[in-house]
Amino acid sequence: MSTHAQRERLLLADLLESAGPGAPTLCEGWTARDLAAHVVVRERRPDAAGGILFKPLKARLDRVQQEFTAKPYEELIQLIRTGPPRSSPFALKQIDEAANSVEFFVHAEDVRRAQPEWAERAIDPVFANLLWKRLERAARVLGRRSPVGLVLRRPDGQTAVAHRGAPVVTVTGEPDELTLFAFGRQSAAHVELDGDKDAVEKLRAAKLGIDA
Repeated sequence: MSTHAQRERLLLADLLESAGPGAPTLCEGWTARDLAAHVVVRERRPDAAGGILFKPLKARLDRVQQEFTAKPYEELIQLIRTGPPRSSPFALKQIDEAANSVEFFVHAEDVRRAQPEWAERAIDPVFANLLWKRLERAARVLGRRSPVGLVLRRPDGQTAVAHRGAPVVTVTGEPDELTLFAFGRQSAAHVELDGDKDAVEKLRAAKLGIDA
């Protein structure tokens, strides 16, 4: 039985393949090739991947990223499809599911929504609830640099406080759209923002997300 992470992995690989190496993405400054290299490095080069979160390791990450970016695009796509080697922690189904379900979902949308004509995908309720649970747990980290108070709200009224402060902006949307918003893809997320006009504008321009 496939997991959410496995499904999102294959979807991401398909989207990258269809878009082509030079296609734009929602990751600022990255083409589809750059994004593919990032995904492979994250899974296969733990000695360098730490630079994603820790600045002292960033120079090494940049060097390794450049090495993988230079590989044939088809090879990168295949490495994504086949997944990490058995020696990698990501090879364990539980870790793969915990670490990659949201990661691959966001990056799949990075590719999909950067294309001129893209179509929305239907998110099944089970995956929507998984995205919401993960968002609830990570909200404070993702929203830590918000310049205003930030509350994330589902249409059914469930809320998660991403940043305490005033004035407060409430962002309402489905879990997949809220996830994209909280991960810094504000301009691409289909959400409604309720709050002071200046506060809303500041939030739209803020650097949200893990690597903000």
